[in-house]
Amino acid sequence: MKVDVLLGLQWGDEGKGKIVDVLTPDYEIVARFQGGPNAGHTLEFEGKKYVLRSVPSGIFQGNKINIIGNGVVLDPALFKGEIESLESSGHDLTKRLLVSKKAHLILPTHRLLDACYESAKGDSKIGTTGKGIGPTYTDKISRNGLRVGDILYNFEEKYNVAKTKHLKILSQYGYDVSALAEIEKEWFAGIAKLKQFTFIDSEHYINNAVKEGRKILAEGAQGTMLDIDFGSYPFVTSSNTISAGACTGLGIAPQSIGEVFGIFKAYCTRVGSGPFPTELFDKTGDKLRELGFEFGSVTGRPRRCGWIDLVALRYAIMIDGVTQLIMMKSDVLDTFETIRACVGYEINGEQVTDFPFEVDENIKPIYVDMKGWQTDMTEMRKEEEFPQEFKHYVSFLEKELNVPISIVSIGPDRAQTIIRK
Repeated sequence: MKVDVLLGLQWGDEGKGKIVDVLTPDYEIVARFQGGPNAGHTLEFEGKKYVLRSVPSGIFQGNKINIIGNGVVLDPALFKGEIESLESSGHDLTKRLLVSKKAHLILPTHRLLDACYESAKGDSKIGTTGKGIGPTYTDKISRNGLRVGDILYNFEEKYNVAKTKHLKILSQYGYDVSALAEIEKEWFAGIAKLKQFTFIDSEHYINNAVKEGRKILAEGAQGTMLDIDFGSYPFVTSSNTISAGACTGLGIAPQSIGEVFGIFKAYCTRVGSGPFPTELFDKTGDKLRELGFEFGSVTGRPRRCGWIDLVALRYAIMIDGVTQLIMMKSDVLDTFETIRACVGYEINGEQVTDFPFEVDENIKPIYVDMKGWQTDMTEMRKEEEFPQEFKHYVSFLEKELNVPISIVSIGPDRAQTIIRK
């Protein structure tokens, strides 16, 4: 049995949470392999809306096991709030959610460091969510981090050593740490909540499950174009968001990877700073934002919007080894007379189709225009009902990307998901 991987192919916010929820009935285990509470996965069903930050998106489907993997960074305070919100809506997770001992903890001082570093950048801000993600991964790489398993072994001593190091750095910047005591209070309450869950050696658990033939879905956060190595650096996240990140984030070998589901929107969005070749600064961009409700599920920040970028998408498909594509928010384009797709870039008078090292204002997108379908698709439940112009758009994308589109989403609800034959 192989581990299937589901991840985003753009700059995040592609709709991964909904699709994990839709696919979970076919799996026994759902495991999140990277990222932290800066990534919000939104799910809607039965008239209710949920935003998950650290909990895997398979938590709502039956009694499936969900795992927070070693590649995730976890903030106990935010985790506590997320769990209590789910509990209040009738979802008891203590027996269905397992946490890797090797997942790193976001400390209160990590959040202060995040804000401090971002402030120090001045006009060169990355656009961080301020959740402490970057400093936590920095401590992980520099071998100074605390992990979930440390809670079980001399934790207070280890915590104080890390806290003292961080306070020294903050003092060098002259950063105000008066809020620390209140943040710590909430954080230690989160630690107490976290202790109610089972901590596991997740690499053993998952590999044993593979040997037993259990079906596993690995869930990624953010998107490929935010990958620390292959994204639009330095405007990226702090972890490997690509399919290879499932190997390091869960402790599985490359040959254990099966299907790779790549999720993308029928257009493009991005939150925060960084290059975005097809970004629109006109009424069309405003219309995409309004119709797509393009505001961050964690930060509430308005997302930048633009036409689909097939140069970036082909690049992501190549890096991830995508075997099946899933197109989200197709319905957002329902009212447009013309649909545009970027098929190449013009850089200094030369046309290129490979994603370049440097992405800046010199890039001019080369577009192909197609007739819009101008049909409300949100009530459709069969592929046969799709308007001809939309079928043409799907066929065009499959030809350009050379990967089949197996699922099309035409709305936020579970039911608004069409599995193509």
